[in-house]
Amino acid sequence: MIYPFAALVGQERLVRALLLCAVHPGIGGVLIQGDKGTAKSTAARGLAEILPPVRRAVGSPLNLSPEETDGTSGAELVPAPFVTLPLGASEDRVIGQLDLETVLTERRRTLQPGLLAAAHQGILYIDEVNLLPDHLVDVLLDVAASGVNTIQRDGLSVSHPSRFFLIGTMNPEEGSLRPQFLDRFGLMVHVHAPDDPVVRAEVIRRRIAFEREPAVFRQAWQETEDMLKTRILAARALLRHVRLSDELLLHISQLCRDAGVQSLRADIVLYKTALAWAALEQRNEVTESDIQQASELVLAHRRKNRQPDRPSGGSPEPPQIDPPAGGSEKQEEVFGILPTGAAPVIEVRDTGLAGLAGRRSQTPDRSRGPVVRTTPSPFPTELALEASIRQALLRDPDNAGLTRQDLQQAERSGKTGHFLLFVVDASGSMAANRRMEAVKGTILSLLTDAYQKRDTVGLITFRGAEAQVVLAPTQRTEHAEEALRSLPTGGRTPLAHALLLAEELVRFGPENPLLVIVSDGKANVPLPGGGDPIRQALTIAGRLAGTPAIVLNTEIGFLPSGQAARLAEALQAPCLSPEAFSSENILRLLTSYRKK
Repeated sequence: MIYPFAALVGQERLVRALLLCAVHPGIGGVLIQGDKGTAKSTAARGLAEILPPVRRAVGSPLNLSPEETDGTSGAELVPAPFVTLPLGASEDRVIGQLDLETVLTERRRTLQPGLLAAAHQGILYIDEVNLLPDHLVDVLLDVAASGVNTIQRDGLSVSHPSRFFLIGTMNPEEGSLRPQFLDRFGLMVHVHAPDDPVVRAEVIRRRIAFEREPAVFRQAWQETEDMLKTRILAARALLRHVRLSDELLLHISQLCRDAGVQSLRADIVLYKTALAWAALEQRNEVTESDIQQASELVLAHRRKNRQPDRPSGGSPEPPQIDPPAGGSEKQEEVFGILPTGAAPVIEVRDTGLAGLAGRRSQTPDRSRGPVVRTTPSPFPTELALEASIRQALLRDPDNAGLTRQDLQQAERSGKTGHFLLFVVDASGSMAANRRMEAVKGTILSLLTDAYQKRDTVGLITFRGAEAQVVLAPTQRTEHAEEALRSLPTGGRTPLAHALLLAEELVRFGPENPLLVIVSDGKANVPLPGGGDPIRQALTIAGRLAGTPAIVLNTEIGFLPSGQAARLAEALQAPCLSPEAFSSENILRLLTSYRKK
């Protein structure tokens, strides 16, 4: 049984966001972020129980309303659909596929509707939406933008309406969403367990009562559930009559602009949410308070950090840190971030790219993961049996015998995520010619790329007497950006210690590591116990030679020491010279790694 929506305790913002979407599905849905055990899934499933029924054409397999058909089949009231999209669903299951039974029995091609048809006029729910495979995200983006699902495969060419509002739940510590997908959620709510012991106790009391006698508990809350249904119906009826003045419309645009939002979708969603807010309160006019409260839900995941990268005007100077006593080193300094486009884009020599095609490149395990698509193959390594039979029936409905031309290869997603580990030299030499500014700008663009590809990132910095793991492996790339912005520069170069930490993270950290080492290679701090710091660094680099890596040489001068090149040679990795030091060149190298 479903836990009653009305019985939720201590999640007022979440309840409000879901009710707003129930009143105005055009808002686009709700993304619910929070730790496990904070009623995310419970609230989503409970909402479906209080949604008003929808009008459906009698017998419509696509959940079409009478207005979306020829109108001859009549209408019926049915519960609003609530469809769960499993993370492992195939693309065919989501968009629909050829109905084999109809082909066999009636010798004609018809569509077997998928989940997008089932969710029409209702809710599409995705638990752990941040883990949804990219091929399904692409499908949802297309359908969410157009409201139409188009199937063109297996001899079919069919389109049907597919309008729903999305409810996605996620734990942000387990990964982020692609920006394009994130923007498709109209509202976002952060939920957490209540801090008040009284509220926590009430949550436990109600949950235990529900688990002990679910039918009795639901009956006790039925009247309140019915009142919520009535409230939603009344708000929907009032919605078309709610007014919003031009003055408040300008206020909406100002709020979105001040939040640094470039897309006009935020303005539109905020407009719709404000209307729904007023309707839910049974008012026919939007107030400034409605807009202000709605903006907290609409802009939560769209607001940009508008803080400038570098101090200007009357901004305070970067903090100066005194050097260690007795040393002759320069003061440490925190540099800003040079815009990534400021570095010249110079083609990387072929010798630099050649190393990527060798034995170190890791091949994704295509034998694992869900089947994402099938392709024709006379000699498949993994036979997609259903797709092969479907192809045979398309060729000859009277004879399902398979031939080589019918065979289909099953393509699985494999492992696509990588662990991008940055090892960044923050010693005093990086302050020369403000090199750290360029380094930060380049790494910032790489973090954006890692975010879009769902890579895990880590950051090791080294300066002074030792290296440190500034950022343990995480998919929260914004944490890496924060650490990067505040990274000071100054002191000596403990490269060997940094490589030792990198070796430990590569061995015991996430799979598919990619090392990005940013340094001039001039190690001058030995490991504890003494020794030659350069020899120590090269020895550890030799042990890392099986790990895909890139060395970004930051040395500038007429007589280069060649230490970065020696480091790259020990790692068996390409070495980019300062002239080729641009995010475009590095991204090209990383893309080559990912494709291998």
